[in-house]
Amino acid sequence: MDAVYDTIGKRYTSKRQTDPRIYQQLREAIGDARRILNAGAGTGSYEPPELEVVALEPSSTMLAQRAPDAAPAVQGRVEQLPFPDNSFDLAMGVLTLHHWSDQQRGLEELARVASGNVMLLTWFAVRDSFWLTDYFPEIIHLDRGNFPDLAFYESVLGPVEVTDIPIPHDCQDGFLCAYWRRPEAYLDPEVRNAISTFSMMRNEAVGLEKLAGDLQSGAWEAKYGELLTMDSCDFGYRLLRSQNS
Repeated sequence: MDAVYDTIGKRYTSKRQTDPRIYQQLREAIGDARRILNAGAGTGSYEPPELEVVALEPSSTMLAQRAPDAAPAVQGRVEQLPFPDNSFDLAMGVLTLHHWSDQQRGLEELARVASGNVMLLTWFAVRDSFWLTDYFPEIIHLDRGNFPDLAFYESVLGPVEVTDIPIPHDCQDGFLCAYWRRPEAYLDPEVRNAISTFSMMRNEAVGLEKLAGDLQSGAWEAKYGELLTMDSCDFGYRLLRSQNS
């Protein structure tokens, strides 16, 4: 199956690992559900080992990197889930919706197979305060088109509960905003290869040159040094939990 991470995800697990603080928030939101579908599951981050989890992932490259003791996985797409109605207590997805070809259909499918809740960790586009957009302004245009607003989720799923997910300064899961206090990390090609937004950029080299220069000259710290005193920061990541019935 054609999937973006078949190309960019060959060393995904070297930079994308479970962050225990984010995991704790997700685990609390799962509540007493026992049988879980993890859609767009990737290599298996955030799958509670004590629960009955079934993973669904389109990329063979990502499936090959799942640990031997990870939950059983099915190759497939969320828009066409190969499961009967009400097969799971809860259907979840972690930073995956922006990869779906039909977001409405994908949400409808999650709701169909979940007898209880649909739970998603997602992003409400980029915040103007995120300094990375000064170097890569394409982020704003690329991701605003891929991440819908709350009204979209509610139009498909009904009312949803929204929980803020602050990003710790040493976040172990290297998604786009994870390195907000470690700017030099974005110069590492392995870091960028684990972030799908960078794979869509056309002017990456210009931003990299500017960032490297500002880090060397001290211009980055002069402008953003206050971030170095913070332990966590809110960049628009949200946990959505909706009642299916």
